[in-house]
Order: sequence, then structure tokens, then C-alpha cells
Amino acid sequence: MVEYLKTPPSRALLVQLIERAGITTRELLREKGTPYAELRLADTSLSDDALVDAMMAHPILINRPLVVSPLCVKLCRPSEAVLDLLPNRQQGAFAKEDGERVVDANGERVA
Repeated sequence: MVEYLKTPPSRALLVQLIERAGITTRELLREKGTPYAELRLADTSLSDDALVDAMMAHPILINRPLVVSPLCVKLCRPSEAVLDLLPNRQQGAFAKEDGERVVDANGERVA
């Protein structure tokens, strides 16, 4: 796990992660609790380079969790999307931070 606020990725790595995740630069932007509105990042005329510049200047704008696994890179929203990146099936229970159960004690996804 990388604490991206303390150790943000380099510009080259951030661009590479966006490409590997198969998402747009805009899809990686976090809006809530960030200077998104103040920086007027909703402006659709802004280039990807300008959006990356904003994320480099304000790492809090990088949406998370951006998970890198041997299988791929993925923005795991909702958080249980990380289960699709595990090389082996989830063993045991898994719950979200709010306590919502996602996988039961037998490793089966809860509907």
C-alpha cells in the first residue's frame, strides 16, 4: 500500500497507471473533499495534461483506491471490486469499512 498523499506517484507513473487501468484522466479525478471546484476542474475543455498537472499539485485529487495487481490496474470503486484483482479467490470473510459484508466466512460473495 502506498500512502499517495505522503508519497504521490511521479507524473510518468500516474499517466501509466491511468493508461493501464483503461480509464480516462477525468475518471481518476476525485471531487469531494478536494479543491476540484475551486480549481474549476469540471471544465470539459481542460486537457488531460492540465488534469494531471492538477493531480500532481494536489494529490488529494487522485481518486482511490487505485489498485495494482499481477492481473491489472483498476480503480476499485466500489471497494469490493478489488476482489476481482486477487490472483487467488478470497479466503474467509470480507467486509467494507462501514461493516457491509461482501464475502461470507466460506469465501462466497454475499448477494
